[in-house]
Amino acid sequence: MGSAETKPKEEFVHSVFQSIAGKYDVMNDILSFRRHKAWRKFTMKKMNMSKGDTGLDLCCGTCDWTLAMAEASETGHMHGLDFSSNMLEVGQTKVTAANRQKQITLVQGNAMSLPFEDNSFDYVTIGFGLRNVPDLRQVLSEMKRVVKPGGMVVCLELSKPTWQPFKGIYYFYFEQVLPNLAKLFAKRYEQYKWLPDSLALFPGRKELAHIFEETGLQQVQAYPLTGGIAALHIGTKENQHV
Repeated sequence: MGSAETKPKEEFVHSVFQSIAGKYDVMNDILSFRRHKAWRKFTMKKMNMSKGDTGLDLCCGTCDWTLAMAEASETGHMHGLDFSSNMLEVGQTKVTAANRQKQITLVQGNAMSLPFEDNSFDYVTIGFGLRNVPDLRQVLSEMKRVVKPGGMVVCLELSKPTWQPFKGIYYFYFEQVLPNLAKLFAKRYEQYKWLPDSLALFPGRKELAHIFEETGLQQVQAYPLTGGIAALHIGTKENQHV
């Protein structure tokens, strides 16, 4: 049953991102109340990358996080993977503008089945992409597979605020205001309408931390951001016993 259900979702999400690629960065500002840059900064601090560290950024979109990691690592090679060629085109322009095309390789691919060997990267990240995949457990286990022992699996994602009155305002914003803003900005009302829906089905912060643990990740940390409208989850792959 699962695969019959996941296919339409995959195709729909793909069509959404293909069509909004050019407006994606503006919409991110709106979606996050212009906080996504601050969230990423906080995340990079927690990741604490060293010079030469390698990374894979899943659902890399227009590559803001891929570029931030390349900058932090200075010399380490980064891969950015996304299933939307239009998103990757926008990303490639940014990579070239930053003069990091030697350090960053962009790949069109599926987060559910990564085209990389086991134990390949120091960091594997996914930013605002986990709620759009057909099976988040499958994606997390793929992330764990390709990260090196001792390496980090990092997820930055919109979450569900638990703090009232913020919660009520947030849901009103998400369900009433946002789709109408999308009408103005992206002329894509229907496609942004699924954002609140995708979030409604997505696990809350504690539940996602539990899923990280079920995937076999260790030292799982979960941080609420901006009253819980986003969350950062970090898990470490266990060093295999010698």
